[in-house]
Amino acid sequence: MQNRATFEYAVIRYVPRVEREEFLNVGVILFSKRMKYLGVRFQIDEARILAFYPEADLEQLRNYLAAWEDICAGAPKGGKIGEFDLPSRFRWLVASRSTIIQSSKTHPGLCNDPETALDKLFENYVA
Repeated sequence: MQNRATFEYAVIRYVPRVEREEFLNVGVILFSKRMKYLGVRFQIDEARILAFYPEADLEQLRNYLAAWEDICAGAPKGGKIGEFDLPSRFRWLVASRSTIIQSSKTHPGLCNDPETALDKLFENYVA
């Protein structure tokens, strides 16, 4: 148990019509400062999304979520934000915004392995 570390996570939401404030959970982002970890998991359930919002631009959604992956990984495709340190990248991604990709408030947790924690959160909130 001594290897447990704190983490923060947020649920990633698809909000096709921001003015209606209706959303579908499509992913989870998790950050652990002590474990130097920032990861994201998402799933685009095309049938569910199109049933929820038939005009959905699935390619645009894929591109936005791929950008979240690039930023988390610090990949060159993550642009200037991808160059930030891990805490700054996480804070930028989970900041309140009024776009079609939003996140819940952040929540705390404890884990031994952030990858496993991310997988469990993804199963609970998205899959």
